[in-house]
Amino acid sequence: MITLINGSERNEFSFIVNEMHKIRAQVFRDRLMWDVSVENGLERDEFDDENPLYLVSVDENSGIVQGSLRLLPTTGPNMLRDVFPILLEDGNVVESANIWEVSRFAIAQHAELPSAGRKLSYVTGELLAGIVEVGLTSGLSEVVAVFDSRMIRILRSGGYPPEIIGGPKKIGVCMTYAGLFEISEEKLKDIREACGIKHSVLDPQSTKRLFAA
Repeated sequence: MITLINGSERNEFSFIVNEMHKIRAQVFRDRLMWDVSVENGLERDEFDDENPLYLVSVDENSGIVQGSLRLLPTTGPNMLRDVFPILLEDGNVVESANIWEVSRFAIAQHAELPSAGRKLSYVTGELLAGIVEVGLTSGLSEVVAVFDSRMIRILRSGGYPPEIIGGPKKIGVCMTYAGLFEISEEKLKDIREACGIKHSVLDPQSTKRLFAA
């Protein structure tokens, strides 16, 4: 189940948020060897101070945090514009109230095993479906993301292939891309079929808390 947490609520959900940052450190520093800032075992960056919306996969039975990602409007500070503009053609920007950025997609190692008969873990599919569900609720047309070549296979297997924009660049040891992802009921159906998801993945309580009129 995906719990939705605004950055401004981090103190109210401190256990979940700390576990999320711990998993991010394990994924981005320890396994991918990215140059990220880790303090006391927690990975954070300046965009965590911009009140992002976090999507966190939490096991409904055990309460264990299994993975997460964050969403930020492209009308404010974001990674593509402020850290990786090299991935876009000169002068191009992605900036729209209807497009948000996905970043820091991270899955705990214990949650990475593919589901039976699938190419991806359930948690990966759950997070992909969560992006589209939140996008539909928020009136988005697309999301944009920066990702490495490893993620392209994952995204395609999950029924959510990107539209590559700009040109790939080698950043560090990774070939890195920027891509747009459509937000639509059709894409949600594709993800659900690819990942074996049969219902909404969003926690009703957090959805009501954040999106109630």
